[in-house]
Amino acid sequence: MIEINFEGGKVVTATLNGHIIRTDQPVVNGGNNSAPAPFDLFLASIGTCAGIYIKSFCDRRQIPSDGIKIIQTMEIDHERRLSSVFKLDIQLPPDFPEKYKEAVINAAELCLVKKTMYNNPEFIITATSSK
Repeated sequence: MIEINFEGGKVVTATLNGHIIRTDQPVVNGGNNSAPAPFDLFLASIGTCAGIYIKSFCDRRQIPSDGIKIIQTMEIDHERRLSSVFKLDIQLPPDFPEKYKEAVINAAELCLVKKTMYNNPEFIITATSSK
């Protein structure tokens, strides 16, 4: 379970597993830009999820991961005003073993965030009165 609370202004927090995740809106949207916007966290979850799978792949093979970075970009469907393509460019250091290049891409493909998006999940939204 994740509990969402309103902290004043445009600040909205989520509490899960003992962690508090704070969000805010940019000034242009009425916030103070004191924390990432919720959509920014969503975007970051895509790249960081792929990143943890890449890190785990490297750790299992004792390949240093400190020279690896992921550059994430996206294309926007301007008509629908939605992200339509997410691109992850895994930048490998020159000494990364060539034989593992395709495998590291496959590791990133295992990302649970990406798999969840592919599954086209249903959202059920209700409203109840508190007791």
